Amino acid sequence: MGSLYRIACGIGLTVMVVACAQAEDWKVAKNEEGIKVSLSDVAGSQYKAYQGVATIKAGIPRLRALQEDVAAACAWIHECKSQKILKHEGDKTWTYTQFNTPWPVTPRDSVLEITTVEGADGSLTRKLLGQPKYIPEEKGFVRVAQVEGYWKFVPKGDNLTEVTYQVHTEPGGSVPSWLANKFVVDAPFNTLKALKEHAEQ
Repeated sequence: MGSLYRIACGIGLTVMVVACAQAEDWKVAKNEEGIKVSLSDVAGSQYKAYQGVATIKAGIPRLRALQEDVAAACAWIHECKSQKILKHEGDKTWTYTQFNTPWPVTPRDSVLEITTVEGADGSLTRKLLGQPKYIPEEKGFVRVAQVEGYWKFVPKGDNLTEVTYQVHTEPGGSVPSWLANKFVVDAPFNTLKALKEHAEQ
């Protein structure tokens, strides 16, 4: 029984390691203007996870303020049409966002639960979790089925902050592969580029 237990644990550990390795197997898709975008396959999904990393000449308080001004943040979030706060409670905020999509794809909307965590090292993490059933679906929009990711801000001294934006999305409905492949590169790149421009003004 002891041997069987050890074998079972060993197999379980191997599966966990493989899953983690797959989730972290990032391949650089774009590296321009100080912004690096990497993609990773996600087990059981036809859509890749994306990760954008950039160093911005602004402190964390400035970046946090831009993030927490939810309506105005739509100006720098890729393909954002409108955005609003649904509820704020403690370290959690629920937001509703409508996105533009090219014809003939039906526009998407999403509900996010955002949890803000302050690190002992001065870093700030904003965890993103889709809550598609939080409010009724809107006519003319397809609700994004799943969102999981985070924003992470790490101070680098001299008013510099390393910003990481990582997300995996199940967009719901039918999305052409060309659009999905374009989105996972454009979303982090354009979002970080616009955030950088706003933060460094």
